[in-house]
Amino acid sequence: MKVLLCRPRGFCAGVERAIETVERALAKFGRPVYVRHEIVHNKVVVQDLEQKGAIFVDELASVPAGSHVIFSAHGVAPEVFAQAGRFQLHAIDATCPLVTKVHVEAKRFAARGMTILLIGHEDHVEVEGVVGEAPDRILVVATAEEAEQVQVPDPQKVAVLTQTTLSVDEAMRVMAVLKRRFPALHTPRKEDICYATTNRQMAVKQLRGKVDLWLVIGDPMSSNSNRLRELGADSGVPAHLVLTAAQIDPAWLRGMATIGITSGASTPEGSVAAVVARLRELGATSVEEVDGIPETIEFSLPLEVR
Repeated sequence: MKVLLCRPRGFCAGVERAIETVERALAKFGRPVYVRHEIVHNKVVVQDLEQKGAIFVDELASVPAGSHVIFSAHGVAPEVFAQAGRFQLHAIDATCPLVTKVHVEAKRFAARGMTILLIGHEDHVEVEGVVGEAPDRILVVATAEEAEQVQVPDPQKVAVLTQTTLSVDEAMRVMAVLKRRFPALHTPRKEDICYATTNRQMAVKQLRGKVDLWLVIGDPMSSNSNRLRELGADSGVPAHLVLTAAQIDPAWLRGMATIGITSGASTPEGSVAAVVARLRELGATSVEEVDGIPETIEFSLPLEVR
């Protein structure tokens, strides 16, 4: 049994920035530092930061006044910043700059009086944050079918934005419908789906027809990890999403000659190493890295923790 290990995989620049923000805040301000929602969607990362002194909360009301609170890589609505001020909290924004870009675009389009069609999943925290920029002007569209049905007050004043972690192919299908229905559609100056999401999906596509089974390492809450699993399954082979090596069912591997592995943008490399080690125990005889698009992007840290 052979293992093909996709590259790039794992942490993107936005995730690295968010995690380092929490670690630097702990070093600078001491324990505890509070984090609103999971800093990134990966329980392995969250548990590691908890052990270092981070406390994760769902609501700012549970954070003691005067504390430092970090907003996750997914971004938050303006009301959350206002709430932090009312509660006398020291807010540190770890929002991925690529998500911040979508927020800026939402404000720009809303200021021009446009209806904004946001391609994404309504229950995802990133989408909730963007919608919060202009809740009376943003409509969330998840599928091509929804794009066929959505109604707007003025078809001449419509703009489109995209969640950063979507399936590139699915987003293109939705976009095609919107462009057909609304010829005057205003689009972002630059693609919203982030480079890391695109690159990891392209790496999986590159191995289409070359693997008998996909293992995607990531959290069930991770949008980009779920999209990778779906993409693997779309190639006609079994595809499983696992958070840890312990979740691998040996029965999945029976009769499989080549296993493809990738990991979501919030998955630590240690999780990948553990999966590879488990596959070796289960009979893998070789592990080969398959190169994709090199990634060199880095983001500067928030001023508060530099």
